Amino acid sequence: MQWLRRLFGRAEEAPFLLLHVRCARCGAVVQTRINLYNDLSVEYDDREELAGYWIRKELMDDRCFRLMTAELRFDRQRRLISQEITGGQIITAEEYAQARQTQQR
Repeated sequence: MQWLRRLFGRAEEAPFLLLHVRCARCGAVVQTRINLYNDLSVEYDDREELAGYWIRKELMDDRCFRLMTAELRFDRQRRLISQEITGGQIITAEEYAQARQTQQR
């Protein structure tokens, strides 16, 4: 039976980044998961060599349904180097957890 578990067992998950955002209009918080191996787009430099990666992620909260757009850039090793957002602000995981706890009361 062990061979069946190894055969059909869960594969190791790819690394991911959790992005937490607060809506600028209503203050609702949103969390999204970015798979660093499947969700990122390749960015090339002028010599057609790998310069890094980027992603544009659109998020919508469940309160005012306003669209927020986050654009993140990563280096060659998929480390976050810059992040910009329109329609909201990026918050920490602690701020997200605190806001969710407050909303559930």
